Amino acid sequence: MTAAATAPDQGMAPPTQEGALSQLIRQVNETGVTYQEMADRGLTPDGHKLPKQWYQKLVKTPPVNPPSVDQMHAIAAATGKSLRRVQEATAKQWLMYEATELSGYDEEVRIIVGHLAGKSKAELMQWRMMIEAAERARREADE
Repeated sequence: MTAAATAPDQGMAPPTQEGALSQLIRQVNETGVTYQEMADRGLTPDGHKLPKQWYQKLVKTPPVNPPSVDQMHAIAAATGKSLRRVQEATAKQWLMYEATELSGYDEEVRIIVGHLAGKSKAELMQWRMMIEAAERARREADE
């Protein structure tokens, strides 16, 4: 006689993936910075503090809505991370958006690259060939 397989416990929730901002705050906490220390040094632009429980909750049970801009300023000060890094983590956690940066290029180049993001390999090759053909034509016309 064989025993019936046990069904998984219905009370157990599937594991959730930690969000980027939650992870950033947890990692700072793991370096020895307490939530109370974060609360003490994390001020909003108008001088308000976020309570230590706010940081704890953001790590353990993140709210449905992302932090406000003022709250992101406080998080940056609390964690010692740049505001840009906090904004990127917030965007990744709540909007599933991963920020990338093309430093040293102007807005036109960033817009063009943005249009090419997500294209298939064949489409990227086609665009590259068109750009290179245009460059060759310009050089030949200048000769």
